[in-house]
Amino acid sequence: MAHRTLVLGGARSGKSAHAEGLVPGDAPVTYVATARVDPADEEWRARIAEHARRRPPAWRTLEHPDLAELLRAASPSDGPYLVDDIATWLTGELDEAAAWEGGSETVAAVRKRAAELVSALHACPARVVLVSAEVGLGVIPATRSGRLFRDELGALNAALAEACDEVILLVAGIPLRLRGGDAGGGTNRETSSARDGASGDTSTQTRRYEVSTSDAAPDTPAWPTQEHLDDLVADVPAPVELPPVTPPDDQARRDALARHERLTKPAGSLGRLEELGVWLAGCQATCPPRPPSRPRVVVFAGDHGIARKGVSAYPSEVTGQMVANFLAGGAAVNVLAQAAGATVRVVDMAVDADTPEFVRAHKVRRGSGCIDTENALTDAEVRAAVTAGRALADEEVDGGADLLIAGDMGIGNTTPSAVLVAALTGAEPVAVIGRGTGIDDEAWMRKCVAVRDALRRARQVVDDPVVLLRTAAGADIAAMAGFLAQAAVRRTPVVLDGLVVGAAAVVAEEMAPGARDWWVAGHRSAEPAHTLVLEHLDLRPLLEMDMRLGEGSGAVSALPLLTMAARVMNEMATFDDAGVSGRTGEQPGATSTGRTEGAGELTSAEG
Repeated sequence: MAHRTLVLGGARSGKSAHAEGLVPGDAPVTYVATARVDPADEEWRARIAEHARRRPPAWRTLEHPDLAELLRAASPSDGPYLVDDIATWLTGELDEAAAWEGGSETVAAVRKRAAELVSALHACPARVVLVSAEVGLGVIPATRSGRLFRDELGALNAALAEACDEVILLVAGIPLRLRGGDAGGGTNRETSSARDGASGDTSTQTRRYEVSTSDAAPDTPAWPTQEHLDDLVADVPAPVELPPVTPPDDQARRDALARHERLTKPAGSLGRLEELGVWLAGCQATCPPRPPSRPRVVVFAGDHGIARKGVSAYPSEVTGQMVANFLAGGAAVNVLAQAAGATVRVVDMAVDADTPEFVRAHKVRRGSGCIDTENALTDAEVRAAVTAGRALADEEVDGGADLLIAGDMGIGNTTPSAVLVAALTGAEPVAVIGRGTGIDDEAWMRKCVAVRDALRRARQVVDDPVVLLRTAAGADIAAMAGFLAQAAVRRTPVVLDGLVVGAAAVVAEEMAPGARDWWVAGHRSAEPAHTLVLEHLDLRPLLEMDMRLGEGSGAVSALPLLTMAARVMNEMATFDDAGVSGRTGEQPGATSTGRTEGAGELTSAEG
C-alpha cells in the first residue's frame, strides 16, 4: 500500500534507527543509501559501515541510484523503500551541478532534480520511508555554501513533508509525531492536520519544489464528502462577522514622509516609489519600512457552473489541469514569483476534479451553481468558503508571510466577477464584460446574456455582501474575499491582482470597511471591469502592461517595486549623511518643504 513517511532529526538524533524500525525486519526492504563515499574520509566510511551492520540480511541495498527514477519505477507489490538520507542526496546533487560556487543556473538545475524527486514520491505506489536532516537543528556555517544548503534543504524538506502521509521529528532520540498515524493505515491527511493543529501543517513553508500528483485511484470517493462539508460548517457562525479593521499607522506614515524630505533627492522626484514606501511604513508601523522578505502568493482555484453556457474559450477541465501545473512550477505565476522572491501556494476551493489531499483541505464543493438561473452556493457553503479564506490568511501570516497576494484560477471566473463588480458599482452589463480568455464575438454575446441575467438576481441582494457572494460568486471568489478582509484585520499588506481578485476585493471592502487601506493595486487589467474596481476602491495601479492572465501574475510583477521603495528609504543617504547641500539657501541637513520635478537642486530631478 502507498504510504509515505518522512523522518526528520538533527545529527545523532536517532532518526535513521527510528526509520529502520518503521519497516518490518523480515520484509523485502530496499535500502537506498544516498551517501557518496570519499575513500579518504575514514570517519565517514565508519559511519556508513555502522549503518550497514544494522540492516537485516534480507534487505537489498542500492548505493546512490537515480532516486526519482527508482520511485517512479516502483510497483504496488514492491517491498518498502527506506531512503537514508535526503540531506546527503541533496549534497551530492549540489556537488554534481557545481552549485556551491556556481550561478543561478546551477541552483536551478538542482531544484529541477528536487522537483522530480517530490513528483516521483507523490506518484510512488509503494511504501516509502525517507530520512532527512532537520536543517534548523544543525549548525550551518555563515557562508554562501552554508546558506545555500540551508535554504535548499529547508525547502525540499517542506515539499517532501507535503507529499507524505506521516511526518516524525526525532529530538534527543524521542520521536515526535507531527502528522499522520499508523504506517499501515493510509492516514487521511486532512483529518490528521486538523487534529494536530499548527504543528502538523506545513502549508506555510516554502514550496520551491511543489509538484503534481497522479490522478486519484478509481476507488477514491468523490471529494468533498458530505462529512467533510459538515465539518467545515459545524463551527462557522451565521452570519459571518469580521473584527473591525485598524488603519495603518499614521505616525509611521508621517515619519516616512519626513524621511523622504531628508534623502539626497528633490522631494517627490521618485514619484510613486515614495508613495509606496510611505504606505509600507504605515502598514509595518515603522520607519524606514523593511523590504518584504516573505511575500506569499495564494492561488484560489475553482470551477464555475456558468462556464457551461459557453462564456469561455477553454473547457472546464483546464482548471484541474492548471492546478497540477501550478504544483509542478510550470505556470506563469510560478516563474514570475521565483524571479520576484515570492512563494506560491494553490488551494482547491471548488475544482470539478480530483486534486491532491493537501490542496483540497479547504474544498467546499465541486464547481458552482449556474448563476444566471440559480445561486452559486448554499448558505452553508458560502459561510464555509469565507471562513476558509480567513483561515488561510491566518495560516500564512502566522507562518511568517509579511506580504500577501491572492491569485485566481478558474475557467469562467471572469463572468461572476463581472456580475459582482456591476452589482456593487451600478455599472451596466456591457461596461463590465471583456474578452476573458480570448473569446470570440459569439461567446462574448453569450457572456453578455449570462451577466445580464445573473445581475438581475444579484442586485436584489446587493446590501448583504455574504448573500451576494452566495448568489453570484463561487467558493473560490468567496474565499478570496475572506482572505483579503482577514489580511487587513491581521494588519498585513496585500498587492491586488486583476479583475477576479479585484471583484473579491470590492466585496471584501463591504465586509470589512477600511480593508482597502491595506491594499495596493499591482496593475490594471485589460478587462474593462477592472478599471471600475480601481475607481471604486480609489486605488491607482502600479503597472499598466495590458496583462489579463490572472493567477496573481500582475501583482507579482509589481512586487519588485515595493522592495525598491523600501530599500530607497533604508539605504539612500540623507543630506546630512552625504554632506550634500539642500535647496538653494539651505544648509546640509535642512528639510525641504517643496516638491519639484525641475532641474537645478541635485543636477536634475532625474539625476
